[in-house]
Amino acid sequence: MSGPGAAGAAGPRPDGGGGDARRRVPRTDAVLRDPRLVRAAQRLGPRPVKAAVRQAQDRARHGALAPEDVPDAAVALLPPTAGGLRPVINATGVLLHTNLGRAPLSEAARRAVRDAAGPTDVELDLATGTRARRGRSALAALRARVPDAAAAHVVNNGAAALVLAATALAAGREIVISRGEMVEIGDGFRLPDLLVSTGARLREVGTTNRTDAADYAAAVGPGTGCVLKVHPSNFRVTGFTRAAQTRELAALGVPVVVDIGSGLLAPHPLLPEEPDAATELRAGAALVTASGDKLLGGPQCGLLLGDAGLVGTLARHPLARALRVDKLTLAALEATLTGPATPTETALTADAGELTRRAERLAAALRGTGVDVRAVACAAAVGGGGAPGVVLPSAALSLPEPCAAALRAGPRPVVGRVEAGRCLLDLRAVPPEDDEPLAEAVRQAEAVRRAAER
Repeated sequence: MSGPGAAGAAGPRPDGGGGDARRRVPRTDAVLRDPRLVRAAQRLGPRPVKAAVRQAQDRARHGALAPEDVPDAAVALLPPTAGGLRPVINATGVLLHTNLGRAPLSEAARRAVRDAAGPTDVELDLATGTRARRGRSALAALRARVPDAAAAHVVNNGAAALVLAATALAAGREIVISRGEMVEIGDGFRLPDLLVSTGARLREVGTTNRTDAADYAAAVGPGTGCVLKVHPSNFRVTGFTRAAQTRELAALGVPVVVDIGSGLLAPHPLLPEEPDAATELRAGAALVTASGDKLLGGPQCGLLLGDAGLVGTLARHPLARALRVDKLTLAALEATLTGPATPTETALTADAGELTRRAERLAAALRGTGVDVRAVACAAAVGGGGAPGVVLPSAALSLPEPCAAALRAGPRPVVGRVEAGRCLLDLRAVPPEDDEPLAEAVRQAEAVRRAAER
């Protein structure tokens, strides 16, 4: 049997009898008038919103979606933010996790960034209407935190601070450095390569485990640009060791540059072996370089602190223009220096007993919903190339290992660590206000895990 009647008898049409569903897919301009998508376009921009609409329309054209559901599907397909970076909960137990952007900014610093996002007086004296020194209030705040520094300058990261110092002091000359401090600073970047790229020559002294002041003294001469002392911040050498102290090196008659790395401005009782800027300057360092996004708890930047004449020379060097920071970094840095305790400081000094109580409360609530979870004791670390060997007692939620991947894939990603076949969510770097979002993420991940097992 053939003909239109036979075709009609073969079964219902794709839209249940009202014609081809593809013809009823709503027009793009009609979908974009949905109030939810109008608001999304204001928040995200028109391109990602149109992309979500077209993706929903394509699904409807292929029969995977009813035409009338296109607006709802487009809303569900919208990206959470206008950029590709997604906010995550850091439950790794590493306070300064390089892959997660190191130090989280304080609320004061975040507000300062928002305030500085529009036009600001970053290089303008509002009283006179004339040009002013860039970032003057941030530099004043930095000097106030480190009174031993006669001057300060800020560049875009810690490595840049070292590059600027090496270029200005030792291009075409020698940098005297201990063999035990020729470190790799991460991701394959090695300090010797970084220094040589500035045009300086390296004069290595001492041995891997022992270098004393006499080794430096024997190497210093007319061609010496500076002596460089580097804190090997991401490893420890123990046993038969010796390292010359800054006070000894300051007597050699050449500038001593000390790279402390982690951004600790003053001694910290929990980190007795971590060098700090104030102590090194009092010991005679001409210049201290450090990172702002580590123990200081601020934005990514490089700090240079020390002798006024030397810092002024660095600030006027042509390379300084290429390494300068933007207004958002300056705003965040100043708020970090003048504001309340940073999330990094709060996590570092968190009470282990309170962390345990938080973990037990969360575990009890989650078990009540059928989640395989228990509270366990664990150890956290500073991270970010700071305080190697320092163990911070902590507490975590212990979950089945498959939860780790499900948590990373959730609407609010949670990054934990896998240890002994279990997924651990360490609470030391998780602020208490994120406990409920963390619990909700666990419930969603457990649902995904169970569905995958069925």
